[in-house]
Amino acid sequence: MLMKRRKKKCRTLFLMGAPIEQYYKDQFPYDKPVERLLDTRQISRTLHRMGYESQRPVQTPLLSAVAKIKHLQFAQEYKDWTVEHWKKVMWSDESHFQLHHADGRVRIWRKQHESMHPTCMSTTLQTGGGSVMVWVMFSWHDLGPLIHVEQRLNSTTYLSIIADQVHPIMLMAYLNGDGFFQQDNAPCHDARIVQEWFQEYQGDITLLRWPPQSPDLNPIVHLWDKVKRAIRQLVPQPSNLTELDSAILQAWCQISCITFQHIVGSMPRRITAVLKAKDGPTKY
Repeated sequence: MLMKRRKKKCRTLFLMGAPIEQYYKDQFPYDKPVERLLDTRQISRTLHRMGYESQRPVQTPLLSAVAKIKHLQFAQEYKDWTVEHWKKVMWSDESHFQLHHADGRVRIWRKQHESMHPTCMSTTLQTGGGSVMVWVMFSWHDLGPLIHVEQRLNSTTYLSIIADQVHPIMLMAYLNGDGFFQQDNAPCHDARIVQEWFQEYQGDITLLRWPPQSPDLNPIVHLWDKVKRAIRQLVPQPSNLTELDSAILQAWCQISCITFQHIVGSMPRRITAVLKAKDGPTKY
């Protein structure tokens, strides 16, 4: 009974923010961690009453001081752009898709004794079973092609994509040559041969200067998430890289016009969010 009274008092002091270390020294001179005296279930219920919930932390890139400055400068430069301006931007990006990827966000409902049932388990491979890399582009007007990239995207491969895919599409989409092409700061994008190509064809394509480490500003991130969620919902899951490649292409082609126009339309709000957050993260 004494231990229960001590446990309750210790718990109360902990939740109220009292100096529990001093209480521990006075009441429990023996070497016993105070955490063992706390009722975690009661703490959980109390936190729920206070409005707290158990959630996974939002992932945000770790920005350097220089990146934060460029991030904010970009928002200041384009703060007056309306949706009509952003309609003239062609967005691009590349992404990896892992075969047999174990997604930590997936949860299941099962009974206590069903932990080892095949339908309640997630199988994994030590090497992940391989991966597929794809490159895509899109604008307000339409989804662009999905390009399968063999092995890795180097400057030579990227230049062929720019010359064979981006250039003709930009000429057709923006007849007056007033379109902007967005790319991030990946090493292959900044390669000398790529930059020289853009200088040669600067009358056809204008590069949108892009701040480093800025996924919150890039609407294509949302499309990647939709593709990956669509693949996670497939039953059965792709069993080899060929099936995974086909699943990625199908998921990409099924993205609706309303979806990609909506996220392009969010650009003014994204810019405003960066300006308000200054050097902090945004909800995007």
